[in-house]
Amino acid sequence: MQDTPTTFSVDGPPRQVGIVVLPGFSLLAQACAQEPLVMANQLAGRRLYTTDVLGLDARQVRSAAELAVTPVAAFGQGEGALDLVLVCAPAPLPSIDLERLTQWLKRLSGRGVVLGGIAGGAEVLAQAGVLEGYRATLPWQRLDTVAHTNPGISLSHQLFEIDRDRLTCGGGTAAMDMMMTLIGMHHGQRLAERVSEHFVCERIRMADEPQHVPMRSRLGHAPTSLIDAVTLMEANIEEPLTTHELAEHLGISRRQLERLFKKYLQAVPSRYYLDLRLQQARKLLRESDQPVGDIALQTGFSSGAHFSTAYRNHFGMTPREERLI
Repeated sequence: MQDTPTTFSVDGPPRQVGIVVLPGFSLLAQACAQEPLVMANQLAGRRLYTTDVLGLDARQVRSAAELAVTPVAAFGQGEGALDLVLVCAPAPLPSIDLERLTQWLKRLSGRGVVLGGIAGGAEVLAQAGVLEGYRATLPWQRLDTVAHTNPGISLSHQLFEIDRDRLTCGGGTAAMDMMMTLIGMHHGQRLAERVSEHFVCERIRMADEPQHVPMRSRLGHAPTSLIDAVTLMEANIEEPLTTHELAEHLGISRRQLERLFKKYLQAVPSRYYLDLRLQQARKLLRESDQPVGDIALQTGFSSGAHFSTAYRNHFGMTPREERLI
């Protein structure tokens, strides 16, 4: 469960939101952050949020798609008192001087303004030093680099993170899930669901859902046999293979396979396989109305009792409790 930003109240005047766009930003990510707030105003029948696009200066800012957006002002000029500032930037960041921007973000942090980073914007917050001691996320391709230079930030592969007065996400449509979750925190879950329905979203994805990371990127320079083993596991969720069967398919010994998993994944094959199956079960519980018993069978569990016990041990709740969230 995410921590509600401490500087926002439930009622009161419209929240002033500034979205700083940097050259090469994603139009999709920027729209996914701004449009839910605009729609929340329409559905509520009153202005809950004001949103302004800001730039490094007042000139047009070109997106990755080479379309230009004209800021209403440069950051720090004429935007009024801000409650929330989101930085929307490409990843990796453009080769431009961001010193003025990072200094401004530090000042806003000192005044209690809620700060957010979308895609590369999270890296800007990291450079400003305003993510120290917070949970945060950013595009998976940049996680290792940013983690190496910012050990004081608790980085994750999650879709988005809302930790007290900091919001970060991996970009793209994750920004929409993050903002709809924020709307729910401010004005109730029903309004957030109505916003989601308007955009024909099947559901609001939860923060703890992982960013999709391609297999070879997840395992880095791991041997091909390990990558093939995990690929086999992912292809055989309903009828799991034994460790011995996996090794036979790969033409290596069981002992060799166990050593590979221990070295590169810090787990035994059977445990890693179980985690994959439970993650798939969680996805089905959240995204479908299938009976729990059917989901148990689809993820390789021979009985509902075994499934429920394994699920509770892994996630701290039963499958039926998961459905109530």
